[in-house]
Amino acid sequence: MGIFSRMGDIINSNLNAMIDKAENPEKIARLIIQEMEDTLVEVRTSAASNIAEKKELKRKAEAYEERAAEWGAKAELALTKDREDLARGAVSAKQQALQMAEVVRSEIDILDEAVGKADADLAKLQAKLDEAKAKHKALMMRGTTAKNQIKMRTHMTTNKVDDALARYERMERKVDELEAHVEAFDLGSGQSLESQFAALEADEAVEEELAALKATLKKPASKPAKKVASK
Repeated sequence: MGIFSRMGDIINSNLNAMIDKAENPEKIARLIIQEMEDTLVEVRTSAASNIAEKKELKRKAEAYEERAAEWGAKAELALTKDREDLARGAVSAKQQALQMAEVVRSEIDILDEAVGKADADLAKLQAKLDEAKAKHKALMMRGTTAKNQIKMRTHMTTNKVDDALARYERMERKVDELEAHVEAFDLGSGQSLESQFAALEADEAVEEELAALKATLKKPASKPAKKVASK
């Protein structure tokens, strides 16, 4: 089973369980990201193990090939000494060593293919993980915005704002009443500045009129003209 198929099965099973429980979308997104991160770690661990095994197999293949070369040299030596029986045994041992080296080389090829696929899968999974994280961040921002809007509209649709404004108006009325009491204390305690100036202006007008009247009375009365006596 492929890495992505197995990961998809895990995510789908957990997702279905969470949806059945009506979990919130942010939790589902975090679960998906967590599953992808866990799979990424698992794939990297597996790839590292394959690379280590590949190095071990490469050393074994080289050892078998060195042994085959040694048996070849021994076969040649046996023939130079007219020991065909020993040469035949050496050639057989050489062939067995080469066969083992070939088997190990085929295992290395399989591991090479596995490592190559793991590398491609890791690149795809990392890209998907980055995309999922970006979407999760955007989802969280949208969720936070929506929650704030709901909170604000809830406050606006309740009586809290109206109550606060009503309390503010009542406070204003109390301040007005206090100011009225202060002004009431000044009533009857004397003329205000404005009333004093008004009184001065009224007095001045009276004095002017009185002076004019006096001046009129002081003027001498005109004498009547003398009549001429008729003859």
